[in-house]
Amino acid sequence: MNKERIHQLVTAAPVVLFMKGTKQFPRCGFSGRAAQLLKLCNVEFTDVNVLSDEETVPALREYADWPTIPVLYIRGEFIGGCDIMTEMYQAGELQQKLGDLMKSPA
Repeated sequence: MNKERIHQLVTAAPVVLFMKGTKQFPRCGFSGRAAQLLKLCNVEFTDVNVLSDEETVPALREYADWPTIPVLYIRGEFIGGCDIMTEMYQAGELQQKLGDLMKSPA
C-alpha cells in the first residue's frame, strides 16, 4: 500500500476507519472503541484492516501525519484517532460532522 492507494480509499467512501482488525473483529481496544462510536452514530463505514498489509501503517502515517491507529476520515477529511473521536462524540461534534450520513433509527 502507498500514499496514492490511501488517498483512493479515503475518497472512495464517505466514512473510512483505518483500524487493527475489522469492525466485526477488532484486534485492539482502541480500534474496537472507534468502530463502536461509529456504530452508535448509526453510520455505515468502510473499515481498512492495517494488519492485512505491512505497508499500510507507514503509508498511512506519511499520508495522515498521525502516529497511531485507528484513524478516521469523513468525506476525505482527516478527523483523528480514538481519543479525538471519543471527545467529539461526547460533545456531539462527531454526530454533527457525520450529519446526513447517519441513518435515522428504524
